[in-house]
Amino acid sequence: MDLKSLRLFLAVAETGSFVAAAERHHTVQSNVTAHIKKLEDEVGAQLIERGVRARPSSAGFTLMAYAERMLQAHDEALALFKGGNVSGSLRVGAMETTTALRLPPLLTQFHADHPEVDLKLTTGPTAKLVVGLNEGRFDCVFIAGKLEDPRLYQSKAYREELVLVSATPMKSMPSADTLRASTFLVFGQGCSYRQRVDVLLADIGVFSSRMVDFGSLDAILGCVGAGMGYALMPKVVFDAHKHRFPIYSLKLPQRLGVVDTYFVAAERTGWTPALTSFADALRASVTPKQLEGKIAVL
Repeated sequence: MDLKSLRLFLAVAETGSFVAAAERHHTVQSNVTAHIKKLEDEVGAQLIERGVRARPSSAGFTLMAYAERMLQAHDEALALFKGGNVSGSLRVGAMETTTALRLPPLLTQFHADHPEVDLKLTTGPTAKLVVGLNEGRFDCVFIAGKLEDPRLYQSKAYREELVLVSATPMKSMPSADTLRASTFLVFGQGCSYRQRVDVLLADIGVFSSRMVDFGSLDAILGCVGAGMGYALMPKVVFDAHKHRFPIYSLKLPQRLGVVDTYFVAAERTGWTPALTSFADALRASVTPKQLEGKIAVL
């Protein structure tokens, strides 16, 4: 299969338009159509369903996975041998709280240094990020805690201090009866901070409490501020948003309130140039002050 045909096919699938795909690759619509027709003849199936919006057929969705892998392998091979600017793709997965507060400076600098890298960032809870890494959908992930897997490269990246957040000031931990009758606002299943809520409650003798799942940090903060319940989150996140919501925090005991975020990837022998450069950028972002507890060296 022609690599240009595959790139144009993916562009149509992603944009839903032959015209938009042509504009993305600086060509004309008729050229895009010809390449798609060539691919369809090669595989013997319709790949794009034409309509108001072009969308992949069942066969098209199947081919997309292969096309992405073939193009990635091609780009990585070129980057390995031609030297010079780092190119190819880099798929990063991270927890939403890490994405919101920790990664923007790192990603901004990395993009400025390596503009030819196709950078894709996906947020999710720790459990889903680990599954994605193992299935090859991420090149690296930022997760809470270290995994018991010697096959992986793991390095502590950030140290977070967790705080209990509520709509009213707290001088001490609420009583067990109060927490038992309260609601905790959390991210979905697989979130490490959700698991930490269970540990916190069990530590004070509460073994069941209502939890409500949310899909975004702002939703949690807004509802906590409105008095819906409590939340557990990194202090750095609370500090960044406390001016936006009527919320208050309480420091947790160190045994419960310290969580390390790890940078995790496959073994270094299989790293792409883009991933190697990203790890270097992460290491370079460490400052002496952060080494005292906020960030550890890779």
